[in-house]
Amino acid sequence: MDRQDWRPGNMLYPVPAVLVSVADGQGKPNVFTVAWTGTVCSNPPMVSISVRPERYSYHCIEETGEFVINLTTRQLTYAADYCGVKSGRDVDKFAQMKLTALPAKKVRPPLIGESPVCLECRVTQKIPLGSHTMFLAEVVSVSVDEKYLDSQNRFHLEWADPVVYSHGTYFELGKAIGAFGYSVAKKKTAHLKNNNKRK
Repeated sequence: MDRQDWRPGNMLYPVPAVLVSVADGQGKPNVFTVAWTGTVCSNPPMVSISVRPERYSYHCIEETGEFVINLTTRQLTYAADYCGVKSGRDVDKFAQMKLTALPAKKVRPPLIGESPVCLECRVTQKIPLGSHTMFLAEVVSVSVDEKYLDSQNRFHLEWADPVVYSHGTYFELGKAIGAFGYSVAKKKTAHLKNNNKRK
Protein backbone atom coordinates (compact mmCIF):
# COMPACT_ATOMS: atom_id res chain seq x y z
CA MET A 1 0.00 0.00 0.00
CA ASP A 2 1.66 3.18 -1.21
CA ARG A 3 0.77 6.31 0.73
CA GLN A 4 1.87 9.95 0.68
CA ASP A 5 2.47 12.23 3.65
CA TRP A 6 0.89 15.65 3.18
CA ARG A 7 1.27 18.75 5.29
CA PRO A 8 -1.31 19.10 8.12
CA GLY A 9 -4.64 20.37 6.86
CA ASN A 10 -8.39 20.05 7.17
CA MET A 11 -9.00 16.74 5.43
CA LEU A 12 -12.08 15.64 7.36
CA TYR A 13 -14.45 15.34 4.42
CA PRO A 14 -17.20 15.26 3.31
CA VAL A 15 -18.91 17.90 5.41
CA PRO A 16 -22.39 19.44 5.33
CA ALA A 17 -22.64 22.77 3.53
CA VAL A 18 -25.41 24.50 5.46
CA LEU A 19 -27.09 27.85 4.98
CA VAL A 20 -26.85 29.87 8.19
CA SER A 21 -29.32 32.71 8.57
CA VAL A 22 -28.58 35.61 10.90
CA ALA A 23 -29.89 39.07 11.72
CA ASP A 24 -28.08 42.17 12.91
CA GLY A 25 -29.03 44.26 15.94
CA GLN A 26 -31.62 46.14 13.87
CA GLY A 27 -33.21 42.94 12.59
CA LYS A 28 -31.78 43.05 9.04
CA PRO A 29 -31.45 39.42 7.89
CA ASN A 30 -28.59 37.80 6.02
CA VAL A 31 -27.64 34.28 5.03
CA PHE A 32 -24.22 32.75 4.46
CA THR A 33 -22.81 29.29 3.84
CA VAL A 34 -20.87 27.33 6.44
CA ALA A 35 -19.14 24.01 5.84
CA TRP A 36 -17.49 23.78 9.26
CA THR A 37 -20.42 22.83 11.43
CA GLY A 38 -21.28 19.86 13.56
CA THR A 39 -23.04 18.23 16.47
CA VAL A 40 -21.27 18.56 19.83
CA CYS A 41 -23.79 17.40 22.46
CA SER A 42 -27.16 15.65 22.65
CA ASN A 43 -28.34 16.77 26.09
CA PRO A 44 -28.69 19.68 25.90
CA PRO A 45 -28.77 19.59 22.11
CA MET A 46 -25.81 21.65 20.94
CA VAL A 47 -24.06 22.41 17.66
CA SER A 48 -21.09 24.44 16.52
CA ILE A 49 -20.21 26.62 13.56
CA SER A 50 -16.78 28.06 12.79
CA VAL A 51 -16.71 31.48 11.13
CA ARG A 52 -13.96 33.81 9.97
CA PRO A 53 -14.16 37.12 11.90
CA GLU A 54 -13.92 39.13 8.66
CA ARG A 55 -17.19 37.72 7.36
CA TYR A 56 -20.14 40.09 7.46
CA SER A 57 -22.35 37.61 9.30
CA TYR A 58 -19.78 37.11 12.06
CA HIS A 59 -20.67 40.45 13.59
CA CYS A 60 -24.40 39.73 13.30
CA ILE A 61 -23.89 36.63 15.44
CA GLU A 62 -21.83 38.67 17.89
CA GLU A 63 -24.60 41.27 18.16
CA THR A 64 -27.53 38.92 18.68
CA GLY A 65 -25.98 35.66 19.88
CA GLU A 66 -28.36 33.78 17.60
CA PHE A 67 -28.40 32.01 14.24
CA VAL A 68 -30.35 29.37 12.32
CA ILE A 69 -28.75 26.35 10.62
CA ASN A 70 -30.75 25.46 7.50
CA LEU A 71 -29.93 22.11 5.89
CA THR A 72 -29.28 22.18 2.17
CA THR A 73 -30.57 20.05 -0.68
CA ARG A 74 -29.84 19.53 -4.35
CA GLN A 75 -32.31 22.33 -5.14
CA LEU A 76 -30.54 24.66 -2.69
CA THR A 77 -26.99 23.93 -3.89
CA TYR A 78 -26.83 26.93 -6.23
CA ALA A 79 -28.01 29.22 -3.43
CA ALA A 80 -25.54 27.64 -1.01
CA ASP A 81 -22.68 28.33 -3.38
CA TYR A 82 -23.83 31.89 -4.08
CA CYS A 83 -24.29 32.66 -0.39
CA GLY A 84 -20.79 31.37 0.27
CA VAL A 85 -19.06 33.68 -2.22
CA LYS A 86 -21.21 36.84 -2.05
CA SER A 87 -21.21 39.16 0.95
CA GLY A 88 -24.27 40.51 2.72
CA ARG A 89 -22.51 43.87 2.72
CA ASP A 90 -23.12 44.08 -1.01
CA VAL A 91 -26.29 42.14 -1.83
CA ASP A 92 -29.56 40.98 -0.33
CA LYS A 93 -28.98 37.26 -0.68
CA PHE A 94 -32.51 36.32 0.38
CA ALA A 95 -33.85 38.41 -2.51
CA GLN A 96 -31.21 37.40 -5.06
CA MET A 97 -31.70 33.68 -4.42
CA LYS A 98 -35.47 33.98 -3.96
CA LEU A 99 -35.25 32.35 -0.53
CA THR A 100 -38.33 32.50 1.68
CA ALA A 101 -37.61 34.10 5.06
CA LEU A 102 -39.99 32.58 7.62
CA PRO A 103 -40.31 33.83 11.22
CA ALA A 104 -38.46 31.66 13.70
CA LYS A 105 -40.14 30.48 16.88
CA LYS A 106 -37.48 31.40 19.46
CA VAL A 107 -34.73 33.45 17.78
CA ARG A 108 -34.60 36.66 15.73
CA PRO A 109 -32.96 35.36 12.52
CA PRO A 110 -35.43 33.90 10.01
CA LEU A 111 -35.76 30.33 8.82
CA ILE A 112 -35.27 29.47 5.16
CA GLY A 113 -38.61 28.09 3.99
CA GLU A 114 -37.04 25.94 1.27
CA SER A 115 -34.87 24.04 3.77
CA PRO A 116 -36.11 20.64 4.98
CA VAL A 117 -34.75 21.20 8.51
CA CYS A 118 -34.06 24.46 10.34
CA LEU A 119 -32.26 24.52 13.70
CA GLU A 120 -32.76 27.65 15.79
CA CYS A 121 -29.61 28.22 17.82
CA ARG A 122 -28.56 30.41 20.72
CA VAL A 123 -24.83 30.94 21.31
CA THR A 124 -23.48 29.74 24.65
CA GLN A 125 -19.75 30.14 24.04
CA LYS A 126 -17.43 31.90 21.59
CA ILE A 127 -13.98 30.37 21.14
CA PRO A 128 -11.33 32.21 19.05
CA LEU A 129 -9.16 29.52 17.45
CA GLY A 130 -7.03 31.30 14.84
CA SER A 131 -8.35 31.82 11.33
CA HIS A 132 -11.85 30.96 12.61
CA THR A 133 -13.91 31.50 15.72
CA MET A 134 -16.10 28.67 16.90
CA PHE A 135 -19.57 29.49 18.16
CA LEU A 136 -21.03 26.79 20.41
CA ALA A 137 -24.79 27.05 20.54
CA GLU A 138 -27.79 25.33 22.05
CA VAL A 139 -30.54 24.24 19.67
CA VAL A 140 -33.65 25.88 21.10
CA SER A 141 -36.16 24.89 18.41
CA VAL A 142 -36.33 22.67 15.31
CA SER A 143 -38.61 23.15 12.31
CA VAL A 144 -39.13 20.42 9.68
CA ASP A 145 -40.98 20.54 6.38
CA GLU A 146 -44.01 18.27 6.59
CA LYS A 147 -43.61 17.05 3.02
CA TYR A 148 -40.75 14.87 4.24
CA LEU A 149 -42.91 13.04 6.79
CA ASP A 150 -44.39 9.64 5.97
CA SER A 151 -47.77 8.31 7.02
CA GLN A 152 -46.31 7.29 10.42
CA ASN A 153 -44.94 10.82 10.94
CA ARG A 154 -41.34 9.64 10.47
CA PHE A 155 -38.98 12.13 8.90
CA HIS A 156 -37.11 11.20 5.68
CA LEU A 157 -34.28 13.58 4.90
CA GLU A 158 -33.31 11.40 1.93
CA TRP A 159 -36.47 12.54 0.13
CA ALA A 160 -35.01 16.06 0.09
CA ASP A 161 -31.87 14.99 -1.82
CA PRO A 162 -29.35 16.31 0.74
CA VAL A 163 -25.87 17.35 -0.37
CA VAL A 164 -22.38 17.41 1.12
CA TYR A 165 -19.22 19.36 0.31
CA SER A 166 -15.74 17.95 -0.27
CA HIS A 167 -12.61 19.79 -1.43
CA GLY A 168 -14.47 22.50 -3.32
CA THR A 169 -17.14 20.24 -4.84
CA TYR A 170 -20.77 19.57 -3.90
CA PHE A 171 -22.00 15.97 -3.94
CA GLU A 172 -25.37 14.29 -3.60
CA LEU A 173 -25.58 11.56 -0.98
CA GLY A 174 -25.78 8.04 -2.34
CA LYS A 175 -28.01 5.11 -1.45
CA ALA A 176 -28.30 3.90 2.14
CA ILE A 177 -26.07 0.89 2.87
CA GLY A 178 -26.91 0.11 6.48
CA ALA A 179 -28.95 1.15 9.48
CA PHE A 180 -27.54 1.84 12.94
CA GLY A 181 -26.85 -1.46 14.74
CA TYR A 182 -27.15 -3.70 11.68
CA SER A 183 -23.66 -5.11 12.28
CA VAL A 184 -24.77 -6.76 15.51
CA ALA A 185 -28.42 -7.41 14.69
CA LYS A 186 -29.62 -11.02 15.02
CA LYS A 187 -31.52 -11.00 11.75
CA LYS A 188 -29.08 -11.40 8.89
CA THR A 189 -31.54 -11.25 6.03
CA ALA A 190 -31.66 -7.54 5.19
CA HIS A 191 -29.60 -4.67 6.42
CA LEU A 192 -32.22 -2.04 5.78
CA LYS A 193 -35.93 -1.72 5.99
CA ASN A 194 -37.48 -0.35 2.86
CA ASN A 195 -37.88 3.19 4.13
CA ASN A 196 -36.65 4.94 1.02
CA LYS A 197 -39.97 4.95 -0.78
CA ARG A 198 -42.70 7.43 -0.03
CA LYS A 199 -45.68 5.87 1.69
